[in-house]
Amino acid sequence: MNRARKLVASISTLSTRRRTYSPSSSTFRTISIINSQTHHSSRRESFQPSSSAKPLCLRFSGREFSSGSSDTTSSSVCWNCGSSSEKAAFLFCDSCRSIQPIDDSVDYFQIFDLEKKYELDAGSLEGKYKDWQKKLHPDLVHNKSQKERDYAADQSAKVTEAYRTLTKRLSRAMYIMKLNGKNVNEEETITDPTLLMEIMELRETISEANDSKELDQIRSQVQEKLKQWSDSFVEAFESHRFDEAVKCIQRMTYYERACEEIVKKL
Repeated sequence: MNRARKLVASISTLSTRRRTYSPSSSTFRTISIINSQTHHSSRRESFQPSSSAKPLCLRFSGREFSSGSSDTTSSSVCWNCGSSSEKAAFLFCDSCRSIQPIDDSVDYFQIFDLEKKYELDAGSLEGKYKDWQKKLHPDLVHNKSQKERDYAADQSAKVTEAYRTLTKRLSRAMYIMKLNGKNVNEEETITDPTLLMEIMELRETISEANDSKELDQIRSQVQEKLKQWSDSFVEAFESHRFDEAVKCIQRMTYYERACEEIVKKL
């Protein structure tokens, strides 16, 4: 419990530094510390303090999540009736109602008819997701051709992927950056000794905590930090300070992974 209190104080101290510090699935990546002297490693993550000759560095290990903009619209031609539409059809052809193959020009926001912005109504997203799943349920397409049933399965998988991506702050931030043609490279090294020490202490605290009440307290603090960096991302993104937005995403990754570790112990 004393360690949890110490962690709360550490997070609070770092929180005051957030405004002065300028600040990638699958979504969640392995984290590792880059150090000239390696004493400890883990298949998931490893944290090592560096020697005094070099600054502390923190590196994300994972693939790069980047793409060009997906804002372009393209015409769509139905494979069954040949009817064309200026707007890409998702799920059904407007003329013959046959199930269509996946069109990659339709982004996740368009699937749920949402405005393309970071902040969204979680209730509205969930409701539209359930509506799509009902329309794509195997029982409703069992009388269709095998080709259309396959298309329906592909569409259902895309809807689920879109929902999971937009539900969480971190993956949503990465995706909206992708739509704007901005790279989120999780291999980029960050040097911030204060942040590094906090993360090291956080991981140690999570590892040693065995009481669910203590774990809940730690998770509450971590979620607050995640929310703070999410808010910082919004400010940076909307101001087109994309380099700063990427740094916010990198910090959000730390706290997202910490939440995952806590959930595993609960």
